[in-house]
This record gives sequence, structure tokens and C-alpha cells, in this order.
Amino acid sequence: MGYDASTLPDVSDLTVGIIGGTGDQGRGLAYRFALAGQRVLIGSRDASRAAAVAEEIAALPGVPAGGITGGGNDQVATGSDVVVIAVPWEGHEATVAALADPLRGKIVVDCVNPLGFDKQGPYALAVPEGSAVQQAAGLLPESRVCAAFNHVSAPLLADPTIEWIDLDVLICGEDREAVGVVAALAGRIPGMRGVYAGRLRNAHQIEAFTANLIAINRRYKAHTGVRVTDL
Repeated sequence: MGYDASTLPDVSDLTVGIIGGTGDQGRGLAYRFALAGQRVLIGSRDASRAAAVAEEIAALPGVPAGGITGGGNDQVATGSDVVVIAVPWEGHEATVAALADPLRGKIVVDCVNPLGFDKQGPYALAVPEGSAVQQAAGLLPESRVCAAFNHVSAPLLADPTIEWIDLDVLICGEDREAVGVVAALAGRIPGMRGVYAGRLRNAHQIEAFTANLIAINRRYKAHTGVRVTDL
């Protein structure tokens, strides 16, 4: 069976929350979802900072009026249907653990990559649970946790002059219905497809591969992504 976007659910009415929405990756995703007409909430430990970033994104060309607002992490987690975790790896565990209650029953999308950097370049960090998303799943036993958007270039997401982002979003998860929702959200961004890439136990190599992409980008001055062929 080939890829068929027509089988994906309608997600146009879902509210997407971005925890870590003031960072580069979260901000870029928030902009693209808002541009696609999704209702977006930007979350931060500092609610005033989240509100300021939301105002900046709302002022960008093409963003519908009233489509994006900001607030504290708890408020955003409570008010969203799907929540993207886009925080730095160093604060991942504490941030996710603190949101276990408001994230109960929600689809949670973890796009965090545990990476280190030294003079030789980027490299993958060992995670006791296996991967960032497996750590999140352990902390959120009553949420529907997926991994996705790990390989999306933040500069491309944030650039209003770029209308088409040519890549596949690899999605790992145990809940196929939740995977379908995430795939449909990815498809709301022109050029993207959401592709199921296995269960959560397969997410560690997807997160780690980000180090390879960063190395490629530095060597070739590019913003690389991933495309799955013959699909």
C-alpha cells in the first residue's frame, strides 16, 4: 500500500500547543502551523515572553488574525488538543514531568534531539530510556506520545520567503490513530509529508541522525531534510 494522504484525518479544527515555542524550532513550527490556519498556542515558563513571541509571529505575512496566542506552559498544555514538546534537551525531563497532569489524554509530539557539541562537531547523547521521546512516554503514561519533526530545519521554518519545505516528517509512535493525526498536521505545511517510521523504540536513531544532518549542513552550507523514496 502506497502513501495516500486522503486517508488522513481532518485536523483543521485542532488547537496545537508548542511547549518551548519561544525557541528556534518551536517558534518556526508555530509560525508554519499558524500560517496553515491552525489555531496555535505558544507556551513558555515565562508567559509574557510567550505572548510577545506570539505577537511577533502574528504580525508576519499570511498569518490569520487571532490565530496565535501565548501563555504559560500549564495554560497551553490545558488548552491544546495536540502539544509539541520543543524544549532544549537539558530541560526536557523536568519540563515534561511538570506537565503530566494537563497533558493527560492529549496527543504529545516530542521533537527534541539529545545532542552534544564539541570541536569535532555534533554527536548523539546516550539517553537511559533509549530516546527523548521514550523518556517523555515514561513521564506521561496517560498521554498519547509520538516522535516527529526532529529533522525540520528551524531557519527554513522561520523564513517567510520560503513557501515550500521539501521533506518527510518521520513519525514514531505506539498509537496509530495519534500517528495519523500527527501526519495530517505535518501535511498542513506545504511540501511536507508525515511518514510512519515505527514504534517508539525506533526513535533513537531518528533523533541521533539529526547530528548527521547538522554536520552535512555545516559542510555544505545547506538546510537538509529527509525524503523517503518509493513511497
